[in-house]
Amino acid sequence: MNELGELDRPGRPSSPGAWDAPSEEWLVTGVGDMAVRIENGERELEAESEAASASASEATEGGVRGAHGVVDGADAGASGVRESAGGLSELLDEPHEETREALEGARDALAEVREAFGAARDGVGGAARKAGSRRGAVDPVKALIHRHRELCERAVDPLEIAAGLEAHGVTDRTAARFRHRDVFSLAEELYARVPRDGESTQRSAPSGPLWVRADWAVLALLPGALCAAAVTGVRLTEGQPRLVVAAVGALAVALGLRVALLRGPLSVTHHTTSGTRAWTCWLIAYALLGDGLLSAGVEGGPDGPWPLATAPVLALALACAPAAWCAHLFAVRARRRLTASRGLEEFAASVRPLLLGVFGLFLCALGGLLALCGAALDEPAGYAGAGALGALLLLARLLAARGFTHAPAVVLATAGAVEATALATVFAGRLPGCAFLSVPVDTVVAAWGPGAVPALMCGAATLVLLIHSTRTLTRASAHALPCGAP
Repeated sequence: MNELGELDRPGRPSSPGAWDAPSEEWLVTGVGDMAVRIENGERELEAESEAASASASEATEGGVRGAHGVVDGADAGASGVRESAGGLSELLDEPHEETREALEGARDALAEVREAFGAARDGVGGAARKAGSRRGAVDPVKALIHRHRELCERAVDPLEIAAGLEAHGVTDRTAARFRHRDVFSLAEELYARVPRDGESTQRSAPSGPLWVRADWAVLALLPGALCAAAVTGVRLTEGQPRLVVAAVGALAVALGLRVALLRGPLSVTHHTTSGTRAWTCWLIAYALLGDGLLSAGVEGGPDGPWPLATAPVLALALACAPAAWCAHLFAVRARRRLTASRGLEEFAASVRPLLLGVFGLFLCALGGLLALCGAALDEPAGYAGAGALGALLLLARLLAARGFTHAPAVVLATAGAVEATALATVFAGRLPGCAFLSVPVDTVVAAWGPGAVPALMCGAATLVLLIHSTRTLTRASAHALPCGAP
């Protein structure tokens, strides 16, 4: 028992070696693991220090200096750890008390390195956040000003800038990305920030009274007056003089119409193709000659001169004046809506009823003129065909006056080509084996008369242009400048 007690009794180690087998194993493996951990910590510290330095290089100069200083402190701490780790191999031969103290010192050094690295990382992150906040604080409107500087410099008011932005595809949703509630608010900031050379003090007065300049108001009456004189001359003459009067009268009406459309709300400042003018003349010529020629062709003729439809043409010529007045009314009222609206959708919703109202007003005026001319000349008024043609020409002119010339050109060409094809098929059906070509036109004429052909063609074309106009003429860009305004 004494021997066993002596064996179990704890005692002071008498040598610098291991106390027993477990302590020897711990001394070898534990210290080795500690050295491996310290080495891994050094590697991680170096990698994170390099990443911190790379991030700090992208930050502002002041934040980078502070981050580098902290990282240098972390590197100094890491060097201390390396020195401590290098000395661990020597600790194996020293007394165990000194070994434990060295291990505790190494542990403290590692803690200090972690704290230094955390401070470095926080410093670099703060510098990056400050730099990011400065980058995010860059004025977003400045790029838009640079992109549309020419528009902003030549604009006479914010409304013109708003219309130009809308024409370039800027919507209210886009304006929200520039920290504005709508395009109009964004346009006001652009107008206030962009300097203009010789800035004009003149501003539009949309709330002023509706009044019309006398020059284009009188010129709008010129085509009707010339056409009335030409129709009177044709009716009072016979034979060869009648042909001369008709030719001179047609030329005078064409020149008068051209002069009337050079000024006022129906004037076109953009380039129009010669094809558009040619198809317009063809449609008017068909209104004068087409119905009589089609009726004679269906009946097997013509065997001589066919009757002319002078009443519809005279009504169309007289309708130039109400068309100009309606266009002016639409332009002024739309300008008022543009001033009062605070969003593109709001403006479109307010202008669409205005457009339909002006269109209906013109149809009423044209219907009254057709009735008056038919009664005065004792001829069929041709309400359907002439009314559809007048509505088509009005919409085409409203679109062309605001720069939208492609759709009117296509629609007018299509309507004119269909009318020409209808006439051609009637005469082509007389060829041997081609009678089927004239069946559609013969059926329409037999059911509703020769006036149904232009009514159907021009009516369909008018419907297409009306739908297109409700989407195009309700844009703010269509009213950047008041059309026909004094």
